[in-house]
Amino acid sequence: MRRWRTLLSVAWSIWILDLATKAWAVSQLSHLESVKIFGSFFQLTLVRNPGAAFSFATGATILFSLFSICVLAAITYFAPRLTSAGWAVVLGLVMGGVLGNLSDRIFREPGFLRGHVIDWMQLPHWPIFNIADSAIVVAAAISIVLSARNIPPIAKKDLPL
Repeated sequence: MRRWRTLLSVAWSIWILDLATKAWAVSQLSHLESVKIFGSFFQLTLVRNPGAAFSFATGATILFSLFSICVLAAITYFAPRLTSAGWAVVLGLVMGGVLGNLSDRIFREPGFLRGHVIDWMQLPHWPIFNIADSAIVVAAAISIVLSARNIPPIAKKDLPL
């Protein structure tokens, strides 16, 4: 139960932070080309992204939405079986990131499950991204470390047949 609370706390924090920063970005960056924070290394540039990273598959937004729903269902199914606090954080980061981008796909233009994701942070030679994207990337990095240390997310006896 404690790991489930960790997962939900991390997910909720990421989701709220992502929603708040996207609302700020839309209100403050809509009429600006970009804002240089650290020269050309880090800029704030508002983009409405209809696809995935690198604006890949812009016509498949509904597929990304449905995949996101499947990811949320899988996390919800496996979360009670978690055996590691580290994996609870990983799944919380993923859940928060997925909820952040799925919220955009559900509630933003052009319509339900087809909405464009708000991206607003820019690094050189990298796609413009948001807090949700960052959480998912951090989750991937932590999962690599946990896997390299041979820390399983679920005990083998808890895996479904």
